Amino acid sequence: MSGDWMSQARCRGEDPTIFFPSDSLGVDAARRICLGCGVRRQCLDYALREHLTHGIFGGCSERQRERLRREALEAGPRRVVSALASPGGAPTSNR
Repeated sequence: MSGDWMSQARCRGEDPTIFFPSDSLGVDAARRICLGCGVRRQCLDYALREHLTHGIFGGCSERQRERLRREALEAGPRRVVSALASPGGAPTSNR
């Protein structure tokens, strides 16, 4: 998969430090930018695939991505993760 989706990201041109917050207010600010982004899924997939451990990607924090990884390992290959399904952008899962 190429990074072509990155050129379509809503965060393109934003200060990158926004996506590496030090508090919950910063996380919320980054998520607001992610909320209307058309490539959130690709961004989240990228962060999960590359095992990125810092920052907000696809509207998900480090903790949320770690939880998604752990749940996927526990559920096995039939696991379907949709971080974009809930209105607030919090990860949800479908089995």
